[in-house]
Parts: sequence; structure tokens; C-alpha cells
Amino acid sequence: MLTYTLLAGLLFGLYFTLIGLGLNLVFGVMRIVNLAHGDFLMLGAFLAFWLFSLFAINPIPTIPIAFLVFLLLGFPLYYLLVPRLLRAKDPEMLSFILFFGLSQVIQALATILWGTSERSIPGGQLGRAIAAILSFVTGRTIENGPIEILGQSFPAAWVASGIASGIGVLLVYWYLYRTKLGYLTRAVMVSRDEAVASGIDVDRISAIAFGFGLGLAAVAGVFAPFLLGSITPAMGAEVTITSFAVIVIGSLGNPLGTLLGGLVYGISYMFMQSYYSSWANLLPYLLLIAVLLLRPNGLLGRQARRA
Repeated sequence: MLTYTLLAGLLFGLYFTLIGLGLNLVFGVMRIVNLAHGDFLMLGAFLAFWLFSLFAINPIPTIPIAFLVFLLLGFPLYYLLVPRLLRAKDPEMLSFILFFGLSQVIQALATILWGTSERSIPGGQLGRAIAAILSFVTGRTIENGPIEILGQSFPAAWVASGIASGIGVLLVYWYLYRTKLGYLTRAVMVSRDEAVASGIDVDRISAIAFGFGLGLAAVAGVFAPFLLGSITPAMGAEVTITSFAVIVIGSLGNPLGTLLGGLVYGISYMFMQSYYSSWANLLPYLLLIAVLLLRPNGLLGRQARRA
């Protein structure tokens, strides 16, 4: 039972890292809190649902589609909302109000369009995709079904979501630490004023980071039907709270801290589900209170300040 809980916690932890990464990237670059983050994840989940329902498109090919659509959506949304917000005297506080309002608008429109009924995608769809990929890689036929890891059986959808989330996290870190655009993004994260003085086009970098944040939320939304259960227009608020808990645990504005925060949250979540399931819904709030009392800057807060 302990081994199963730890391994499941790692799979969920990678997914929660992906959920929080976009939110932390936006905060790190612009010092604003996107309270509509969970709602963009919800929209990504509905995109995957409708592509599957209408065109029988498997969730795996939906990943690049969702990322590209929301990346492109992020550019006009950034220039419409964020530059004016950053010129305000207290952009962080105003961002709470602005994006909370945006969250309510998105939720209301989604409810009008799709109603309040719960929807989902059969887990076997993702299982078939991962079985096909494994068959191609290994050169032998892999049947669709539970996947064994260290003697423990897990739903193929969990494993596929964990692997895809891990790949997504690695790609984000490659972008931040191995590309020129990533270097510029990190420069803006360290000091926006110094970046402007150095001749960096801060607005362009911020718009790209904002689009990346929405794209990562949408990709996480593709896997939401398999790891978070059924999807509804009202799911965004709970996802935003979870995302906020993940990035506060690691460190606000520190992408590396998101990985640590996601793993801590994922393992804690599975332990709560296994041993104290009635308390599982309180986990984000309990972890937030504990971290804010013991490590107000997050588990990697000191490293972030030295960087």
C-alpha cells in the first residue's frame, strides 16, 4: 500500500507541477496572480472533450492543438489587460480583482454554452494511445490495460498523464535555461526595471510568457478528465486554489520550486486519499497554512532570493 501510494503520488505530483507551472511563470515575469488560471484549464479540458466527442480525436494529439490555441489566445488577452494593469500603483492587488472578474465571465459563458452537466472522456482512450506508443517504441504488441510499475498496477491514463506532464515540465525548463528567449524571460523575472534598462523588449517577453502560461494550463486541462474526474464549467476555482497551493509550497516566482511543490502536493494528496479520504478536500488549505506559518517564502524561497 505504501509503495502504491508513493508511486501514485509521484504521477499526480508531476501533473500538479504542470498545473502550477503556468501560473508561476506568469507571476514570476509580471508579478500578477492570474485567478482565472483554473478556468483556462477548464477550457482546455472542454476542448479535449469536444474534439473527442465530435471528431474522435484522441487526447494525445490534442496536446499540441490546445497549447497552440491558448498560446495564440494569450497574446491579444495580454495586450488588452496586462500593460494597463502593470502601470497601476499596486498591480498585484489589482490583478486579483481583474482576473477574478475574468474568471467569473469565463465560467458564466461556459455555463451558458455547455450547461452544468458533468462530462468526461473514457480512460481507455488515453490507454489505447499509450499502448500504441509503447508498442511502437518496444517493437512488440502492448495490450491496452493497467500498467505495472515496481509491481504495482496503475490505470494507463494515470501513467500517460504523468509521463506527458513530466515531458511538458522538462520542455519548460529547457525553454527557460537552454534558449535565448528563456534567458531573456529569466532576466525579466529577476528585475523588470533592469531588463528594460538593458534594452530587452519586456512587453514582448511578457506577452510570450503569458501565452505560455495559458498554453500550459490548457495542456493540463487535456488530462483533467483522467486525473481530476469529470469536468464542469465550475471546476476552475478549485483548480486555481490547487495551483496556488503548489506554487506557494515551492516558492512564488521560482519555476524550480513548482516541481518541488507539485511533488509535495501530489504525494500528500495520495496519502490523504488513501488514509484520510474525508480530509482530502482540505489539503490545499492545510498545506498553505502550514507553509505560510513555517516557511513564508516557500520551500525554495531562500534559493530564489539568492538567484
